[in-house]
Amino acid sequence: MDFAEILVALFIVVIAVVSLLSNLLVLLCFINSSEIRKQVPGIFVMNLSFCNILITIVNMPSTLVGIIRKQQPFGDCLCHAVSFLETFLTANTMLSMAALSIDRWIAVVFPLSYSSKMRYRDALVMVFYSWLHSLTFSLIALLFSWVGYHHVYASCTLHLLEETARIKFTVFTVVYHATSFMLSLLILCVTYLKVLKVARFHCKRIDIITMQTLFLLVDIHPSVKQRCIAEQKKRKQRATKKISIFIGSFIICFAPYVITRLAELLPFVDINRYWGIFTRCLTYSKAASDPFAYSLLRQQYRKALVTGANRLLKRDLYPSSGHNSSLDTENEYCLQRIS
Repeated sequence: MDFAEILVALFIVVIAVVSLLSNLLVLLCFINSSEIRKQVPGIFVMNLSFCNILITIVNMPSTLVGIIRKQQPFGDCLCHAVSFLETFLTANTMLSMAALSIDRWIAVVFPLSYSSKMRYRDALVMVFYSWLHSLTFSLIALLFSWVGYHHVYASCTLHLLEETARIKFTVFTVVYHATSFMLSLLILCVTYLKVLKVARFHCKRIDIITMQTLFLLVDIHPSVKQRCIAEQKKRKQRATKKISIFIGSFIICFAPYVITRLAELLPFVDINRYWGIFTRCLTYSKAASDPFAYSLLRQQYRKALVTGANRLLKRDLYPSSGHNSSLDTENEYCLQRIS
């Protein structure tokens, strides 16, 4: 292994550790919090975290071994299975992010009719479609033997083994990325830009009311006015920052890999191995960033983590069930008052 490969290997190890721990925390929050389970976005977040965990424990180690050994990490059967999962999980995660953006669009643009437009059953239907969509392409790739070890990416992934099937493989790859990456990116851009438009409109209304109030309060101290104006600017920037993170992280993590996979379909294009591995690692980094972007930094999940940690601590300090129940009830009441 040269120095670049050592850095990439360490990068994968760090991503795998962060991804596994953070996504497990998301699943624990979903299991332990009835409030999160009752909400529709929890279904999409759980599906996304489940896919990220499988990517972390199956595909990341496969790529790591491929980089270290510089050859196929497993036997043919196991490598085909890993490649099948890679195709399935990549598409599923993209569609899960698109589903989350649709949910937030409905919640912001149609707040009064959200409960009727986005029901629990509707969320399950969307998750079922993402699984069916991903499973269809994975099975097609497996049936046509378009799976195996790809030296450029040091991974078990989609791979053309016979030149006679290049046209079919090209059509399959283009359709796969168009209905997974491009479709998800289009949905993310349309929904989140509409969300940003509504958020800015509400911020503008709040700013007008605030400024009118400040003009009426002639005796107010100048420092208070400055703080109000500064808060207005932060409120505007906060909405733009969140939308930029959602769309920007999706493009940065997936676009280089998708463009590279489409470019290699041309017979005269030769992809550099280091670039191929780098783009593969970018897609892995999305699995580590998703829990923080979509769940762990939100108040509900932080509350669920604090409540779970306190319950474990109380069990260690007070083994008897009677003490636990009373203390847990008091703790939950205090958390509700604080939030």
